[in-house]
Amino acid sequence: MSFLSKLFGKNKSPTNAGRIEVMNGSPAMFTPFSGNAYESDIYRAAVDAIARNAAKLKPTHVITIQGQRKDGDSQLNRILQVRPNPYMTAYDMIYKLVTHYYLYNNAFAYLQKDDRGNLTGIYPLRPLQMEYMTDPTGELYCKFLFMGGKTFIVPFKEVFTIRRFYNSNDLLGDTNTAIIPTLELAHTQSEGIKNSIKSNATIRGILKYNQVLSPEKLKQEKEAFINDYLNVSNTGGIAAIDNKFDYIPLENKPIAINDKQLQAVKQKIYDYLGISENIVKSTYNEDEWAAFYESVIEPLAVQFSLELTDKLFTQREQAFGNSILLEANRLQFASNTTKTNILKELMPLGLFTINQALEILNLPAVENGDRRVQTLNVVSTDIVDQYQMKGKGVKENEGD
Repeated sequence: MSFLSKLFGKNKSPTNAGRIEVMNGSPAMFTPFSGNAYESDIYRAAVDAIARNAAKLKPTHVITIQGQRKDGDSQLNRILQVRPNPYMTAYDMIYKLVTHYYLYNNAFAYLQKDDRGNLTGIYPLRPLQMEYMTDPTGELYCKFLFMGGKTFIVPFKEVFTIRRFYNSNDLLGDTNTAIIPTLELAHTQSEGIKNSIKSNATIRGILKYNQVLSPEKLKQEKEAFINDYLNVSNTGGIAAIDNKFDYIPLENKPIAINDKQLQAVKQKIYDYLGISENIVKSTYNEDEWAAFYESVIEPLAVQFSLELTDKLFTQREQAFGNSILLEANRLQFASNTTKTNILKELMPLGLFTINQALEILNLPAVENGDRRVQTLNVVSTDIVDQYQMKGKGVKENEGD
């Protein structure tokens, strides 16, 4: 039995499911197309920078009741945070889904559940094709076609899906065709630089013999001259000849690509992905990281949180405060000055525990460090009211 057959073995495909058409009249069919975007070193490095940082997000099942939040099911949190399936870690899973998201503008994962509806595994999917289908009752399904011709139909409620450039199709994100000309230009630049280096390392010209030679002899002489001089190994760039032939060099001026042209193409790719070069090179400062987090990482966290919450919990469970949140300690990327100022201002208010403060400073936790410390200069309003009322009562008694 293949891995896919084992994975989807418990799902019973509907026999009367048909193709669904979206409001614009076209079928809701996904075919991964990236235009070989991942073959571009610039595009790959930028996507890798996003995926690496997004994979540090921590998915957590929480229960929020009357504004009070507490951790949820420990087994579910282990799947979300440690090992979503036997083949990858939580970091690997998020990295893979985010990479698919930026390459194909659609990312899918199968949410494996037991007979009671509890999550048992999350498996990122890379289908050759996916088509939305529906049965007579209106139930939505996803029909996946994998390499080798394997086809499986899975209920939509068991498929994690996020979309980018969500515009023309009601159920799918658009393709990356808009960036393909820029990627082709970047490839042309790389090839031009390579060919320029090769052409500068060889001799170019016409070989004119001063005697009549047979075609076979002429070909042999030409091949011998090429092997001796017209190759990259001729590092000196000089040919030694006698008077039996004349060598007429051809002027070859390769077009040089300046740094501004290279940077302009690179910047177009970064702009398309919404990322700066300093993030890719990991030379960002505190403000650049904050902008990157808020514009790129945080939207991904919102998408993941909403989709996992809806697919893992029923409406009743959500009404009782069950949700999945993806969070990261943003202060870990702040400067030491900023960390110190924040702790100096907020620790006296009791907003951080001792261990939370140590975590911000990248220091290990200590025993009994989950308690909050607070200055006596900051008093609860309830205590202030009791103190004032008590004082008022004393004055009235003295007056009597």
